[in-house]
Amino acid sequence: MTTTVTGADIAIRLLAALMAGGLIGFDRSMRGRIAGLRTTILMCLAAAGAMIEANLMLEVTGKTAQSFTMMDALRFPLGILSGIGFIGAGTILRRGNLVTGVTTAATMWLITVIGLILGAGYIVFGAAMTLIAFLVLTILKGVEPRLKREHRSHLILQLGGTGPSDRAIRDRIRGAGYTISSFAVRHGEIRRIECHLEWYSAKAQDRTPELVEQLANDAGILAVEWTPVSAGHLFE
Repeated sequence: MTTTVTGADIAIRLLAALMAGGLIGFDRSMRGRIAGLRTTILMCLAAAGAMIEANLMLEVTGKTAQSFTMMDALRFPLGILSGIGFIGAGTILRRGNLVTGVTTAATMWLITVIGLILGAGYIVFGAAMTLIAFLVLTILKGVEPRLKREHRSHLILQLGGTGPSDRAIRDRIRGAGYTISSFAVRHGEIRRIECHLEWYSAKAQDRTPELVEQLANDAGILAVEWTPVSAGHLFE
């Protein structure tokens, strides 16, 4: 960061912040996110303005090197980053196992850092950060849904005297591609089987699995209870 800032330097830095915020904001607006075009531009410009102000204050001089207070110009960007944490936290919502706004909050944090970089006069560095951020938001958007995720569920079966054996139930579950993490049986007039299942899939589990439908149609099985267990789903 240079100690002398001209009007041309300020114009270039603000223009770079405007372009960076606009590029990231365009992607966010196209996807209908909370922090869209205007929000990211304003945040980037605000961060750049704070950094430019810090840069301008480096020109303060006194009679001698020991006669004026040494100023910590980095307090300005640190204050900006602390404040943006409150705004980012406001975009994150949790409803049961559904968490939304995480990527939006991270984008707001990133665009602020980019604004600080551009405001400090590091145009090439800021441009590289902007390009990387844009590629991450656009390209990985199509990759992430294809990644396999771990799913878990709780399966309870109630069987009559003519129902399949415990071994047969295990074989059917494993044959359907599930891993049995626990398997408990309670014998009596009605045999009760409780088991926890795990599997990996890129698909969201928003419908009853084929295995459950097959078990429910088995004449020897009186009741089937399928309860998905989730550690929380993250959405933008």
